[in-house]
Amino acid sequence: MQFWLKRLYRDRFLILLMLPGLAYFLIYKYLPLVGSVIAFQDFSPFLGFLESPWVGMKHFAVIFEDYEIVQVLWNTLNISFLQIAFAFPAPIILAIMLNELRSNGWFKGILQSIVYLPHFMSWVIVVGICVIFLRGSGVINSFLGTYFGIDPIPFLSDPAFFKPLIVLQVIWKEAGWGTVIFLAALAGVDPQLYEAAVMDGAGRFRKIWHITLPALRSTIVILLILRLGTVLDTGFEQIFLMLNPFVMEQGNVLDTYVYFKGIVQSDYSFATAVGLFKGVVGFGLVWGANRLAKRFGQDGVY
Repeated sequence: MQFWLKRLYRDRFLILLMLPGLAYFLIYKYLPLVGSVIAFQDFSPFLGFLESPWVGMKHFAVIFEDYEIVQVLWNTLNISFLQIAFAFPAPIILAIMLNELRSNGWFKGILQSIVYLPHFMSWVIVVGICVIFLRGSGVINSFLGTYFGIDPIPFLSDPAFFKPLIVLQVIWKEAGWGTVIFLAALAGVDPQLYEAAVMDGAGRFRKIWHITLPALRSTIVILLILRLGTVLDTGFEQIFLMLNPFVMEQGNVLDTYVYFKGIVQSDYSFATAVGLFKGVVGFGLVWGANRLAKRFGQDGVY
């Protein structure tokens, strides 16, 4: 006991620094988990937690029986895997391109600032810019009509354009900011490796293939594992702002579905059950991907 008291006294300033962060997680991350019990109740705000009737797994069973939620789940997985296939590699490619600009420092700095900028814009601004360019009388349709005689294309109301637009918006907004981690990983690469490769006659693509990409491999694996953990989380704000009655069937995802059920229709218990379902699936994907990464000799998340 005296040993632990001595260690607590020795690290008292570190513990004081840790307390605000610890309080944040307790209040905003762990304490709200208590409210998850309403997923097992027919919760009524007038009866509260204690008086609302318990219904067991009723709401979880509905998740697998309701046709609408099957469609919603398909939309969520479809958009999420499109983002993993196209938006996830974008910062890696961009980081490699920026890393190749090592001979011109000022140009590289300005370019990095430009590609970081969209990350600091809210989704309201990003979607607003998209609407200005792609609406019927927008910049793109005006250009196509004036110079090519093409009738206005319904980019925002045609379901075929919805998912590509979502992925392109994510790439434009987050690809630049996502390069920060990869550039930090590349900063630790020994320049002598590149010099030795040049002496051996390696060209630019050979250096990228044999030095740059192996240096990024462990970072890519860890970030991919963490991304799989949020595969059912496509982001509420962006999807909600892009939704309209014409694309509702293709664009309604779990986040917006929970909003419509939980807030608009006041079905709090079912919305909470869907949220818990997302958490369990995300945990399972992270656990499976972590095991798979370790089996192939890579560093896992834990």
